[in-house]
Order: sequence, then structure tokens, then C-alpha cells
Amino acid sequence: MADKTNADRFARDPERRIAAATAIGMNALKPMMHFQISMLRMWADSIERLAGNYEKRLEETATAAEDRSDKERAA
Repeated sequence: MADKTNADRFARDPERRIAAATAIGMNALKPMMHFQISMLRMWADSIERLAGNYEKRLEETATAAEDRSDKERAA
């Protein structure tokens, strides 16, 4: 009987219905949010790797240019 009373109260109380609908919606969104967050983390990791490679190549180019100018001065 207590279950029926709670069910009646739940059906009549719009705040509880809204809370239940919100909980159901949040539970449905949780996996999608986790997926989007993981995709953003992968994207950020790729950007950081790209920036690191860019800096490395820039340093190699600068070092090669300095070595070339040093050789030209010595010649």
C-alpha cells in the first residue's frame, strides 16, 4: 500500500516529476559528455604535440642557420 501512496504522490507532485525527468536526462547525457570530454582531451594532446614538434623544428632550423653563418664567417 505504501508503494501506491508514493506513486500517487509522485504523479500529483509536478516538482518530483521535474526532478525525475532531470535525473533521467542527466543519466542519459553522462556517456555523451564523457565521450566529448575524451575527444577534447585527445584534440588538446594533438595540439600540444604539434606545438612541440614545431618548436623542435624551429630550434633545428635556427641552429643550422647559425652553423651556416659561422662557417661563412670562418671562410
